[in-house]
Amino acid sequence: MTLEPKIPVGISACVLGQEVRYNGGHKRSRYCTDVLSDVFDYRPYCPEVAIGLGIPRPTIRLVGDPQRPRVVGSEDDSLDVTDKIYAYSEDTSKKLSDLCGYIFIKNSPSCGAFKVKVYNDDKTSNSYGYPQQEPGTGVFAHHVMKNNPLLPVEEEGRLNDPPLRENFILRVFALYHWKHEVENQLSAKTLVDFHSRYKYTLMAQSQKAYRSLGQLVANHEKRPVEDVADDYIHQFMTAMQKPASRKNHCNTLYHILGYLKRTVESEIRHDLIDVIDQYRLGSVHLAVPVTMLKHYVNRYGNDYIRHQAYLDPYPLELGLRNQI
Repeated sequence: MTLEPKIPVGISACVLGQEVRYNGGHKRSRYCTDVLSDVFDYRPYCPEVAIGLGIPRPTIRLVGDPQRPRVVGSEDDSLDVTDKIYAYSEDTSKKLSDLCGYIFIKNSPSCGAFKVKVYNDDKTSNSYGYPQQEPGTGVFAHHVMKNNPLLPVEEEGRLNDPPLRENFILRVFALYHWKHEVENQLSAKTLVDFHSRYKYTLMAQSQKAYRSLGQLVANHEKRPVEDVADDYIHQFMTAMQKPASRKNHCNTLYHILGYLKRTVESEIRHDLIDVIDQYRLGSVHLAVPVTMLKHYVNRYGNDYIRHQAYLDPYPLELGLRNQI
């Protein structure tokens, strides 16, 4: 399995196995390098090396205000790289508009996307030098997300969680399709075609967004298509941020099954209902009902339902639905 062309995705250089960490080591993820490399064209970054810190180097940490922390040496706070790393992060993050995803490394003061420790730097406080209750975000990761609000981001460690892994890759492929099928050739038709293709993906993710975006597209003639498209993709990517619930998946599967009610025998429909119920009860993984439905949709469905992204959101070989 190799996707051509591959999807451009940013990544912390150490996750690719580059020996750029403070101790000269790396944090290679075999899943990223051995599996996702078949579909992702990685663009590696290491902000700490980029601003001139050596390899090896003293460790740094976040201190002060969790919303805008300073970045200083862990052992010697006279090492202050705050201005350098903020400037690099602001400048570089604005040049990533071609990316369709980003994989960060957890706990990093530069590249941690979630719950990075921020230390108390008030020397008059009893908790001086200890982590504060409110976590922060790595400086570079913060700027990447701020300046690229549509960009799917995840941390390497969280990709070990099957629902989070599937959701991240689903969002990467959806944004890639948007950039190439809508953004690069924007028109009312390409917008409607994208929505039609992702209708059941939206249904699985969020019933509210499914209805809201349907209304937005239905009334697109009242506004410039550029404005409608901008509203659409922001709402779409927001709706996609959390893994779909089992209940929503079942609801979506039943809706797709409805397209077969006049074309397949009742015995087959009952078999499909049974396997959807098995998924609802947690007896089988999502891949089982989807694979069965896809088989009959391909044989007896119409073009509209055959082309639903929900049935083929990413290459089957990734096996993402085999574990959720």
